[in-house]
Amino acid sequence: MRKAQGSWEKRILKSLNSMCTELSIPLARKRPIGEQKELLNKWNEMGTDEPDLSHFRPVYAPKDFLEVLINLRNPNYENGDSLGFRTHLGLIQVPLKVKDIPELKELFVELGLTTGQLGIDDSTQVPPELFENEHVRIGQKVLVEQDSAAAQQYVRQGSPTALRAELWALILNISSQPEDILYYEQLKTNVIQHDLLVDSLIYKDVKLTASNDDYYFVFEDYLYQVLLCFSRDTSVLSHFAYNSASPPRSYIRGKLGIEEYAVFYPPNGVIPFHGFSMYVAPLCFLYNEPSKLYQIFREMYVRFFFRLHSISSHPSGIVSLCLLFETLLQTYLPQLFYHLREIGAQPLRISFKWMVRAFSGYLATDQLLLLWDRILGYNSLEILAVLAAAVFAFRAVNLMEVTSLAAAEAVLADLSTLKVMPLLQIFLFATVT
Repeated sequence: MRKAQGSWEKRILKSLNSMCTELSIPLARKRPIGEQKELLNKWNEMGTDEPDLSHFRPVYAPKDFLEVLINLRNPNYENGDSLGFRTHLGLIQVPLKVKDIPELKELFVELGLTTGQLGIDDSTQVPPELFENEHVRIGQKVLVEQDSAAAQQYVRQGSPTALRAELWALILNISSQPEDILYYEQLKTNVIQHDLLVDSLIYKDVKLTASNDDYYFVFEDYLYQVLLCFSRDTSVLSHFAYNSASPPRSYIRGKLGIEEYAVFYPPNGVIPFHGFSMYVAPLCFLYNEPSKLYQIFREMYVRFFFRLHSISSHPSGIVSLCLLFETLLQTYLPQLFYHLREIGAQPLRISFKWMVRAFSGYLATDQLLLLWDRILGYNSLEILAVLAAAVFAFRAVNLMEVTSLAAAEAVLADLSTLKVMPLLQIFLFATVT
């Protein structure tokens, strides 16, 4: 796993360096004073700036990363001593332990049919006094008590819209102290003083994704602010202690290979890829104060999102999520799985982009926030793989009739009308196992 992660990182760096060479742009430069003033003046309206980014390309997209995961192999199993795993007909060929439906039911017990859920029991047909009113009252009590563990347990049943921002901040232990605001201002100063090549990648990504999204285009300026500051934040480096990835290194010009002249690049060690800005976009609905928005995103990233683009054997890592998704489909929807496989439409080729982005940009925002409630509540990303499988189960009848990958993609092109909680509940608790 580490070897594969290492060679993937080399590919990313090669792509970044070749872009530098082609465009004759340095990795970093100090902005002239005039440029610094200009950027400071338009800090809150960076979206109006239209730099020429036609020559820039994303360093990689999720589909490039998927190809790397498909080629992962365990050398200890070359001689076929894993009969059980050889019956796995999906794209992921690494024998990791993933949960089956009985184990998932045990993990996600609060999603059961007998437990009240926001996303189901707050619909207009259900009188609020049956569940919603009491749930809101308990939520308010949790906030008064400022009990982080209680908040985490509470959001497993969903968070009321009015309380979500405060509940998430409590779970993530974010309290906006004056020093946090000062730290954010220091990051902002770093952005204004120095221009990095990754800034252009961030601009390009926001323009290609969030700016074209019906829900998120209004937050364009926030996204630039948060992501540009994030790229300068060296405190993010601490998450590499428990991440299989390593932060990329660069050397001061003329000092290549001399360790004391090595610096991490970008300073936070994270090179953005196509769709990265979609990790931030949904949070803009909850937080309108930039330093608070920034802190929440940074904590979400170092707890969860980094696992979606690094190769590891962690249960919430993207490799395990892909394997869990394929195993659920092959075990519980075998006819659909074999049909799609036979026509060359391996289900993972469709669902991978959903999982890498944690469904951001695919689901309607209210539904996405209900899903992310459960990620925080269970401190796990496994629910992403379960939802991906549930979507295939929901559209199974239509998918059984398609005869090509393009047709299967068309059936699953629009997830914006889906209701997340009923899908998860039916798949986990009403599927014949």
